[in-house]
Amino acid sequence: MADFMQQPLTAAAKTAPAWLTDTLSRGQTAWSERRLPTRKTEAWKYNDLRALQHSFSAPKAGPPPTLEGIDLPQLEGSLLVFTDGVFCAEGSLLALPEGVELVRFADAGPDEAKAIVARLGTAVNHGRHLFAPLNDATLSDGVFLRVAADTVVEQPIQIAWLTSGRADALGITQRLLVDMGAHSQATVVETFANTETGGVAFTNGITELLLAEGAQLNHNRLHLEHGRAVHIGGVHALLGANTNLNSFHLALGSDLKRIDIVVQHEGQGANCDVNGIYLPRGEEQIDYHTCMEHAVPNCTSSENFRGIIADQAKAIFNGRIHIHPDAQKTRAQLSNKNLLTSNEAEVNTKPELEIYADDVQCAHGATVAQMDATALHYLRTRGVSRAEAQVMLSYGFVNELIDAIPCAALHTYLKPLLAKRFARSPKLARHLI
Repeated sequence: MADFMQQPLTAAAKTAPAWLTDTLSRGQTAWSERRLPTRKTEAWKYNDLRALQHSFSAPKAGPPPTLEGIDLPQLEGSLLVFTDGVFCAEGSLLALPEGVELVRFADAGPDEAKAIVARLGTAVNHGRHLFAPLNDATLSDGVFLRVAADTVVEQPIQIAWLTSGRADALGITQRLLVDMGAHSQATVVETFANTETGGVAFTNGITELLLAEGAQLNHNRLHLEHGRAVHIGGVHALLGANTNLNSFHLALGSDLKRIDIVVQHEGQGANCDVNGIYLPRGEEQIDYHTCMEHAVPNCTSSENFRGIIADQAKAIFNGRIHIHPDAQKTRAQLSNKNLLTSNEAEVNTKPELEIYADDVQCAHGATVAQMDATALHYLRTRGVSRAEAQVMLSYGFVNELIDAIPCAALHTYLKPLLAKRFARSPKLARHLI
């Protein structure tokens, strides 16, 4: 990987806060020893990595880019906006209640820097995830969200990671560290998007979620990038005792999206619900790799991902439930359902169970199917055109997961977004909005 991302590596070393020096050094050493995955790399064998064949460079200083064409969720509460990896004060709004800190790495004081260093990377398995060292090596800024013990945050906190179209082959690093104190509650919405004229851009994004005993977090991660955008990243969560993580993921297609989701149950009574939707079309490709690590007894996990793959698009889903020897009384289930709307669409799905305890309840399953001909015929006999019927059935296939999102304001944003995605014309979406 000698030439890959060398300019961002150099730029990060010059602009990062001094207290990140050790993190950058460790990342650069580990990254220099890595090799880009190939078809022979088991976890990457279905990916077409030609989208990475660019000499990516760090964003250059200049006037704020134009962000026309980017529609963000209109949520009450705080909003932080980063454009091409750089904080954008003009579009940001901080309205934090007592007990909540939302700090950029670049602005962190001594105490905050100490807290970040102590927590950064604790949830990430750098050996398993190939691009995690690159994130450490190029880290010059990020966001630290700390919610104090017993604090309940009523309004969602939104962080927007945006990419402009003013330059080609940008290399962008994103990092979010969320530290939930004991018995705290919050909702976080991450939105990744680019402009209509967005060129080639590579985002390496990592989000860490640390939940102390009794904490509850609703985490939503929306990947709305399109066109030639490339995103390789992950969400890594550590769950303490009696915690609850509700996580929703949406991915619209682009040249390549590869997202790893790892949830580690490390305290008894921890629960997580992870739902996701992926919608590639054209020649786009989306890859979700998930892993539920159950290391202690009496924990639960529920995972439900659904994909609609159109045209010549490709989707990959690999879901793993790992039950460690001491994780008795675990209850875990995984479901992955896929709908192919074209004879040329492709999906590779692989649900996995790895169990080393004998007193558990686990289930997993995957389906791949085309549109139900009987349901399609029923709608057509009721005067619904074939095109409208296909839109209605596609929307119905994922609508259950949209309705399960705890943040009601996201429903208002996502339903017309998905209706437009399926219909491609207002007339075909008239039954959905």
